[in-house]
Amino acid sequence: MSQSIAMPRPELIQVADTVARDKSIEREEVFVIMEQAIQKAGRSKYGQEKDIRAAIDRKTGEIRLSQYLEVMENEEAVEDENTQVTLEQAKRKKDDTEIGEFLIDALPPIDFGRISSQMAKQVIVQRVREAERARQYEEYKGRVGEIVNGLVKRVEFGNVVVDLGRAEGLLRRDDLIPREHFKNGERVRAYIIDVREEARGPQIFLSRTCPEFMAMLFAQEVPEIYDSIIEIKAVARDPGSRAKIAVISKDNSIDPVGACVGMRGSRVQAVVAELQGEKIDIIQWNEDPATFVVNGLAPAEVSKVVLDEDSGRIEVVVPDDQLSLAIGRRGQNVRLASHLTGWTIDILTEDEESARRQEEFHSRSKAFIDALDVDDVIAHLLVTEGFTSVEEVAFVPDNELDSIEGFAEGISVELKVRAQAYIEEQNQKLMQKLSEIGVAKDLLNADIEGLEIETILTLGENDIKTRDDLADLASDELIDILGVGVLSMEQADAMIMAARAHWFEGEEVTEEAAQGDEAEKSAEEPETA
Repeated sequence: MSQSIAMPRPELIQVADTVARDKSIEREEVFVIMEQAIQKAGRSKYGQEKDIRAAIDRKTGEIRLSQYLEVMENEEAVEDENTQVTLEQAKRKKDDTEIGEFLIDALPPIDFGRISSQMAKQVIVQRVREAERARQYEEYKGRVGEIVNGLVKRVEFGNVVVDLGRAEGLLRRDDLIPREHFKNGERVRAYIIDVREEARGPQIFLSRTCPEFMAMLFAQEVPEIYDSIIEIKAVARDPGSRAKIAVISKDNSIDPVGACVGMRGSRVQAVVAELQGEKIDIIQWNEDPATFVVNGLAPAEVSKVVLDEDSGRIEVVVPDDQLSLAIGRRGQNVRLASHLTGWTIDILTEDEESARRQEEFHSRSKAFIDALDVDDVIAHLLVTEGFTSVEEVAFVPDNELDSIEGFAEGISVELKVRAQAYIEEQNQKLMQKLSEIGVAKDLLNADIEGLEIETILTLGENDIKTRDDLADLASDELIDILGVGVLSMEQADAMIMAARAHWFEGEEVTEEAAQGDEAEKSAEEPETA
């Protein structure tokens, strides 16, 4: 192996130290970048196809340039003569050479001409920039969720570029509070919402409109939040206008709302000032949904709350004079309360609620009169006791009907008989209709959760008459056919998967298999009802 020819370059040590200090890059990384630049210049001189490697002495700055040749067994094993050599050829230079080793030949120092120097400089500048970007990404990717301070560097088409010191952040127009304007050199505080590596370098995205920004501001102003004595459970914002924040205290002796407001409102006012005068309602969080919704609608007063957990809706009744306050300007108050609590809120006045209850009372009474052939007194008693359908009357325990005040002896038995007869009659009519439209038995007999006879009728009327027809549907198509609100996307997925199960009998049914379009279907036409 030939000895490398050393070329002292003490100025390289100084350059490496300066670049490492100015760009906040490791000194060793700068040396590696410089070696790659010298290596590229070497290949330009001795041939791009050759394996040319450079090494810089970390203490003296001496440059050693060498050509590497991999030792192969014979000529047949040599694929590239520029980077490989046979064992026989290698032994002429070094007797103890073995297969797989590298034969290293020292090359004369490069006389950097103008072109080679420019090329080396471009490589160094480019690689230093890449290293700087990598450092920025590594530094800021773990800081998502922090508040940072910076200076406005420039404003481009409404987007604000913020100088964060060792990096730049971007405040997009949509992440600025409405009517908020910044000038060059102004100080700005924002929340790091995302850090992404893109072709032009790492992009640090900032926001002043996200709910997390407000939560972090309160954490900075309220020591009890920082110390985890008070917890922020939810935040809903209409940036620049109004916001609601729900808090709870882990210490019963500390009032969470009072702690967030501060002495004479000092704490909340500090947050309001940062958010350009955004009005903030601080409310106490409660695990009871009804109580939480009532708190969330403050400052409006609530008379009554009715929960529907299945649909995720909550009906709120307010006095007539509280309606506009509960809804808020352009629906702002109820919208923020809905976002805060996670419930869909329907607001009614007491008069509207009374009128609707009367309408429901009369419609249910009429349904019982028509179905059970009873007078209005019995129908009214059933509705008053909370019965809403004929099915409930048909299958309710005898003692519940017997206990209704005003019912004569034996009337409960007669009501159940009539109710069951009515249901049987309706089912026969449905089956007759299903037969007329040609719904197949394999769909009628399918043991699929949620596939009731009324659902099958709706499907049949929309030309879904076999189990395979149902299995071929997409989830959104099934939801459209049955009507929005009848099934969730998860329920629709489960129903279609169950309908496809017979395609894979004898196999392990997986989600991928069930969703595949290449499953083998039966060629026989199903027997109709």
